[in-house]
Order: sequence, then C-alpha cells, then structure tokens
Amino acid sequence: MSHEEPKDEVGAKLGMWLFLFTELLLFGGLFILYAVYLARYPHEFATAGHELNVAFGAGNTVVLLTSSLFAAMAVTAIKRGERGRALALLGGTLGCAMIFLAIKYLEWSAKIGHGIYPGSPKLAAGPPGESVFFGLYYLTTGLHGIHVLIGGVLLSWIGARVKGGSIHAGDNVALENGTLYWHLVDLVWIFIFPLYYLIL
Repeated sequence: MSHEEPKDEVGAKLGMWLFLFTELLLFGGLFILYAVYLARYPHEFATAGHELNVAFGAGNTVVLLTSSLFAAMAVTAIKRGERGRALALLGGTLGCAMIFLAIKYLEWSAKIGHGIYPGSPKLAAGPPGESVFFGLYYLTTGLHGIHVLIGGVLLSWIGARVKGGSIHAGDNVALENGTLYWHLVDLVWIFIFPLYYLIL
C-alpha cells in the first residue's frame, strides 16, 4: 500500500497541472482577444482604461499577492506539522479573498451606477471601442471573480480537512493542489491589472 501512495500523489499533482493549463488557455484566449481589439481601438481603449480606478486595482493586487504568500506559508506549516499555524494562514488567505471580492463589488457598483456596463445607453452613445473595452473588462474580471469564489470554497474545504486531521505532514497533496490553483488566480490578476488599469 505504501508503494502506491507516491504514484497517487504524482497523479494528483499531474492532474492539477493539466487542469491549470486548460485554465491558462481560457484566460490566454481572452488576453489574445484583448490584444486584437487593442490594436484596432488603441485610443478608445486608453480613454476607457482611464475610467477605471487604479487605487481599486492596485489594492486588489496587493491583497491577492498577500493571499498567495499566506497560502504558500500554509503548505510549509503543514509540512512541519504545524496544523494550527496552517489553519490560521488558510484563514488569512480566505480573508484576503473576501476583501478582494468586496473591493470588486464596490468597483463594479460604482461603474454600473455611472451607467458604464455592457449594453448601457452611455456606452452605446460613445465610440464602439469603449464598449468593446468594457465588455472585455466585465467578462474577464467577472470570470476571474468566479475563480476567486471557487478558490475560496476549495480552500475552505481543504481547511476543514486540515482541521479534521486528514491533511497532515505526511499527506498534504490536496493542500498543495489547492494552493496551486490559488496561485493561478493570483497570476491571472497580475496580467489583468496592467492590461486594464495601467493602459496608456
């Protein structure tokens, strides 16, 4: 039985890497679409990008980077047998996820309140490039937000398993895979932030 466990662990990690690759293809497709339309509407994209709140975007970048640090430290803690510390760090990661979503909610609410949303009369009356920009913005950040939610649920489930003792120093592949997914969520945002918020 002990000979099979390493194989299961390798298989689980490989499966997660393959899944993450498909996720990268999904967001990569959106970034390619962005690049195509940016080449077509460079001035409209720049104008629309200035409508976004850089402070919100930068704040969420810091929050996600901090959450990834907590997640990585949780893996180190569980490998050292520090279950309480691992749980606290996972709690910190989840706290950051909630802060991220709260900031995104405030940002979307402000934009929608100002009549900036797909199909709105304000965008319909403006240049088509701005409508395209905000359509891609809501699609990309919305999809990313769903991934943050999924990651939060996944890490909550993993945290429950850590608390119950089924994830420990000798068997922590589920925690490693969960944090890998979370790092992907962070990585995608690292691309979203400059593309949408820092466009010149």
